[in-house]
Amino acid sequence: MANPAFSNSPAFSGKAPSMTVEQLNELYGRPSATDQDRPAGTAPLAPAAPVLPEAERMTYEDTIMKIVISFGVLLLGAAVGWFVPVLALPAALVGLVLGFVNVFKKQPSRGLILAYAAVEGVFVGGISYLFSTMWEGIVTQALLGTLAVVGVTLALFASGKVRATPKLTRIFLVAMIGYAAFSLVNFGLMIFGVTDGMFGLRSVEFLGLPLGAWLGVLVVLLAAYSLVMDFENIKTGVERSVPRVYGWQAAFGILVTVVWLYLEILRLIAILRGSE
Repeated sequence: MANPAFSNSPAFSGKAPSMTVEQLNELYGRPSATDQDRPAGTAPLAPAAPVLPEAERMTYEDTIMKIVISFGVLLLGAAVGWFVPVLALPAALVGLVLGFVNVFKKQPSRGLILAYAAVEGVFVGGISYLFSTMWEGIVTQALLGTLAVVGVTLALFASGKVRATPKLTRIFLVAMIGYAAFSLVNFGLMIFGVTDGMFGLRSVEFLGLPLGAWLGVLVVLLAAYSLVMDFENIKTGVERSVPRVYGWQAAFGILVTVVWLYLEILRLIAILRGSE
């Protein structure tokens, strides 16, 4: 269960990104070295594979700019959700649909990804407002916690001290499947009124703390590792010189992970403060 925004994209999954016939013709039609240019007595030159011009390749700078734009749109949507929290539920449903569309779309769409950022922002803003009415200052705490996790993870990745490995990824996948199964069961129990706590089974005390507190710490670590895999995918895309449009796919993937991280930290803090 790695970030589907990357795992389903041909630019980051190991499959070559698709190109239109016009693009291929244009690339192959560019001037290149010929047999007339080779020194006498040397073997004929093999046909050169098409290479994207530098201005059309994915770069770190361009991808960072796309990420910043996406989060800017998310914040604008969050402001709407904060002042009109009733929009949170419909925004969540629309965001879910747009999320699946962006995951399975063959070519990234800037418009669809920014639309997802906007409606996801409305959802996040609405949920944040509801939590803030119950626990004063919780949104600021969650934001600072999210920025701290993202900052530390990025710093460790940039320094080369943290990398995604096959063994850690397998552990991550098993943990994510287990957490997803628990979340579904817990949601069902809450819907049918089997549990009394606000957070269902997460409210049950375990070793002196609510179960949700222990799970929250685990999930924050999982989200941090998911960020590491996201950074690895961006690095791969840049090194492969994939078309720069895939920078939008990278922005979408980072957006998904960071929103997930923020919501988990928000819930973790709520559970801890609710148990005081």
